[in-house]
Amino acid sequence: MSNGWQHGSVSTRLLVLEDDDGIRTALRLALLDEGYEVVAHARAEQALTELPGGVELMLVDLMLGGMDGFTFIREARHLTDAPIVVVSARTDTHDIVAALEVGADDYVTKPFQIKEICARLRALQRRGRSHPVAASELGGTVLDEQDGVHLTLWPEAGLVRRGEETVHLTVTEFRLLCELAQSPGRVLSRTVLLERIWDQGFFGDERIVDAHIRRLRTKIEQDPGSPRIVVTVRGLGYRLGTV
Repeated sequence: MSNGWQHGSVSTRLLVLEDDDGIRTALRLALLDEGYEVVAHARAEQALTELPGGVELMLVDLMLGGMDGFTFIREARHLTDAPIVVVSARTDTHDIVAALEVGADDYVTKPFQIKEICARLRALQRRGRSHPVAASELGGTVLDEQDGVHLTLWPEAGLVRRGEETVHLTVTEFRLLCELAQSPGRVLSRTVLLERIWDQGFFGDERIVDAHIRRLRTKIEQDPGSPRIVVTVRGLGYRLGTV
């Protein structure tokens, strides 16, 4: 029986971007065996053409011929908010944070075990929005109001809007915002956020949380340099600002 995640009878479509032929083939075969529908490419330019057709998860190497993985992730984020797991031999924390800041959700270093890859993918699937509900059917939480325009969160619908305009967040950014919104006025430490959003933590490096918070602020704050929605409490963590 497959351990892959499926929506009804349709397998989850997963993109593998890896320029090492042996690793790409091994990933493709292992993930097919897990029940995923796998499309695999060696070059980022080719992989980008898959995104308009619908990809639900991505595994991306950073060191590629031609367009590198950082650039691919940045370009992909203009086309989709599908979760991205970086798989790379680069282990420097600066590289990890840089990948997350351009839009990746998680990071696995080489060499890796396929069961670790699958565990990360399943965690991202659980973190994802299940069956979105129409926002009109649910009461939203107003997070901010500026010039009479509300920033509203509907956790059950997987939706954030500023006025009538949808704010497109990645799965991780959305979960961070929901965690803060569920504890209004309470400071959540980076450790707590790591435990709640990354199932088994993520290298124990709290800078991972900071990287995602910075990206989230660029999307929901009018002035990310002076945030009023996601507020830093120095030495303690983050809390939701008051409207």
